[in-house]
Amino acid sequence: QVQLVESGGGLVQAGGSLRLSCAASGTIFSINTMGWYRQAPGKQRELVATITSGGSTIYTDSVKGRFTISRDNAQNTVYLLMNSLKPEDTAVYYCNAKRLAAMYWGQGTQVTVSS
Repeated sequence: QVQLVESGGGLVQAGGSLRLSCAASGTIFSINTMGWYRQAPGKQRELVATITSGGSTIYTDSVKGRFTISRDNAQNTVYLLMNSLKPEDTAVYYCNAKRLAAMYWGQGTQVTVSS
């Protein structure tokens, strides 16, 4: 089993920045991809960004140029630096890890961007 604990969410004004962190523990060997998803009220959960153990990244179009995902393999931690935040970025952000055939989720952290 893999446990994921997120931190760093909060309330910020439009144009501001936040950094989310997600620490993995438990059976962490063979974790390949880690990433962030988000779910806004009344909407489906969507991918925000992912990063492989080798550092390859994928971003959804709406955050390209504003968000940066990074990973510290030694600390088993993934980060999401969010700049130029917009009200439409308001959502619960979930950390995700893929290990072999299984996917694991954190409990989520709320990000609220006021206009």
